[in-house]
Amino acid sequence: MIADRIKELREQNRFTQVSLAKKLGLSRSAINAWEMGVSIPSTQYLVELARLFKVSTDYLLGIDTRETVDISLLKNEEKEVIYALIEYFHKSGNAFKMLERLGYVPFDDEALESL
Repeated sequence: MIADRIKELREQNRFTQVSLAKKLGLSRSAINAWEMGVSIPSTQYLVELARLFKVSTDYLLGIDTRETVDISLLKNEEKEVIYALIEYFHKSGNAFKMLERLGYVPFDDEALESL
């Protein structure tokens, strides 16, 4: 699990194994070993990875699957837009699930992709 998270986060942040290794003061083979599940990062490196990728150590370890986004540099009005979007997605997702439980399929996959 942690191996997959490290690789996923590294790729999302557009780091190569070499560039991540340099940031952490390690060798590329150390990063490769983490991603292959041959070894796991020490507590020190778990904390450094969490800071670098802006995730919790619980997320890295697979304990917590919630993702976070740092919006601390946004203006209040911009934050309100983000919160409204999140609320919209939560409500619309729940509405679709409820309709499906009742046997209604409001959209097929093709229709959803066109939205």
